[in-house]
Amino acid sequence: MASQVMLPGGGGRGRRRTYRPVSDINVTPFVDVMLVLLVVFMVTAPLMTVAVPIDLPKTQARSVSSEKEPLVVSIDSAGKVYLQEKKMDLTDLVPKLKAITGANPDARIFVRGDKDVSYGRIMEVMGTISSSGFNKVALVAELPHPDRH
Repeated sequence: MASQVMLPGGGGRGRRRTYRPVSDINVTPFVDVMLVLLVVFMVTAPLMTVAVPIDLPKTQARSVSSEKEPLVVSIDSAGKVYLQEKKMDLTDLVPKLKAITGANPDARIFVRGDKDVSYGRIMEVMGTISSSGFNKVALVAELPHPDRH
């Protein structure tokens, strides 16, 4: 009751087994890794925005596209001023902006103001930035959703 096992390459006694290297590239692990990275970046990309919670006013204007990331000055509903995510006094804002931009008057600065903050406070911040020599100061607003009025 002996059974015979067939081995690749003939498998008989005294024969030498010949193995040829596989010349195909297995891309399955590569695709798996790339899909995992895609999911990670899709989840983390929205979290990389400025973290100061602001309820922006709505506008019909188109968004401005640019290759360089602007500096963002935010004003929350209590009137507190933030540069990127760091809270600071209005008196400290201009020296910090000049230090970051190297006193470049063409540096783009976006001002985000909560819709509940007074117009005068937003103009005070924008006026302070503009009077210090920065030429490209812009307000940021949110596009309205078509289903809401």
